[in-house]
Amino acid sequence: MAIRPVLRMGNPLLLQCAEEVTEFNTPELLGLIKDMRDTMQAEDGAGLAAPQIGVSLRLVIFGVDQNPRYPEAPAVPETVLINPVITALEDTMADGWEGCLSLPGLRGLVPRYQHIRYSGFDALGQPIEIEASDFHARVVQHECDHLDGILYPRRIKDLRQFAYNEELLQL
Repeated sequence: MAIRPVLRMGNPLLLQCAEEVTEFNTPELLGLIKDMRDTMQAEDGAGLAAPQIGVSLRLVIFGVDQNPRYPEAPAVPETVLINPVITALEDTMADGWEGCLSLPGLRGLVPRYQHIRYSGFDALGQPIEIEASDFHARVVQHECDHLDGILYPRRIKDLRQFAYNEELLQL
């Protein structure tokens, strides 16, 4: 098991657009995915993007069963998504509280599309195409933003809705 350090906001790599994955099912790619899974689980994350552990590739993983950081969230199937493309299936957006392993201890109210289709490839290079709604759609959009150098505070419309977890718990 290899738990890697998670880069934090301010690291320039988190502001870059990641590169496409061109080779699938390689020992390097499979090892990276295992390290990402181990890191995400160790940090109680709902997802993780390769740039968050210092690898500038268009690769995200996500999945939630029961997560202490999102105790009321419904399950999201564990997924490896490479070279993703997201399409909004309707214009409806909803605000939801998000956190990020790269911004430990903080949360913000972020608008996201409620219903999307995402496509890309799995670790073996097999095509994936899935429709997702609500929390599942939010997680996918959040993780894929990392691949374009976007951290969730850039999406917050009202910075009064951006705070430390402990302060939010007192409201």
